[in-house]
Amino acid sequence: MGNICRSPMAHVVLESRLADARLDDRVEVASSGTGGWHVGHPMDPRAAATLAAADYDPSRHRAQQYDTSWPTAYDVVLVMDESNLADVGGRTDRVGLFRDFDPTDPGAAVPDPYYGGDDGFEEVLAMVERTSDAIVAALADTLRTPVEGLD
Repeated sequence: MGNICRSPMAHVVLESRLADARLDDRVEVASSGTGGWHVGHPMDPRAAATLAAADYDPSRHRAQQYDTSWPTAYDVVLVMDESNLADVGGRTDRVGLFRDFDPTDPGAAVPDPYYGGDDGFEEVLAMVERTSDAIVAALADTLRTPVEGLD
């Protein structure tokens, strides 16, 4: 909602997984919140600490607010829960839930750990890692498939 917990964690992990798969030069990742109250702020210290403990670099993140042009500017917009989905105008062919790709619990929400303890951030990290792996696998298949008429 404020782009300081779930979505920046997903952003950092997904970018890392894309780099590992050598797809980072073909896929752009951005994250945002549907509310603007944290714009310009770094991610929540608990989210950053959870990422850092798992060898990710959370230092570059600065919160930004969702822009209604994103569904046309980006190929896909993935949100964390049904509330975010409603905030961005609902499900379309380009807008869905991040965990639609989760091999363990497809279509579930990524819970907001903001009001809980550190274990909530670790739970979100596990969800984000496995879902990011599935997203990267789907992208790898898609990006390696030749497009008709192109060599």
